[in-house]
Amino acid sequence: MVILGLTGSIGMGKSTAARMLESMGVPVCDSDAVVHRLLGRGGAAVGAIDAAFPGVVRDGAVDRRALGAAVFANPPALKRLEAILHPRVRAAQEAFLRHAARRGVAVAALDIPLLFETGGERRVDRTVVVSAPPMVQRARVLARPGMTAEKYAAILARQMPDAQKRRRADHVVPTGAGRRRTRMALRDIVAEVKRLRGRHWPPRGYQPGAPSHA
Repeated sequence: MVILGLTGSIGMGKSTAARMLESMGVPVCDSDAVVHRLLGRGGAAVGAIDAAFPGVVRDGAVDRRALGAAVFANPPALKRLEAILHPRVRAAQEAFLRHAARRGVAVAALDIPLLFETGGERRVDRTVVVSAPPMVQRARVLARPGMTAEKYAAILARQMPDAQKRRRADHVVPTGAGRRRTRMALRDIVAEVKRLRGRHWPPRGYQPGAPSHA
């Protein structure tokens, strides 16, 4: 099974690209959706976050706005949060890959916003970066509810610059020139990687049917 690592800076159209991949038969593990489940009522990260950030859990779920305020512009707090979330997200990704492999899927994708920033490219066979012109990106992000120029700048500061991501990517998908061009680029990538042999799945020592550690 070939594993794609889908990434891109905020506002670059990654969610749209993920939906297009799914329409082509490529299952996608959405890391943001995993985080939502971890922080939701009864989520596996709620207890640890409550201990690390008192007051951000309400009615059994993490108040994302309160958590954001606790880590905004606070690098040590952000590192504590990442130490809680990243291992749990990775476990969910591995469970997703096991399930996809059991179904006989040829290509699966991990949607990871901070793919290069966290070294995630070492766990995938090909990296796919979605990219759009800066003015398109800015307009998309500032149109989001509750977004401000200050928040946007803080998010960009945490992310690797788009130009650097494009240089490191195996494939760059344009998302600022219409959906048809984006879909065509993704279709070409999927057709190409289906001819490859995956290097990361199954992982070393993997035994089909072995108990999950996710």
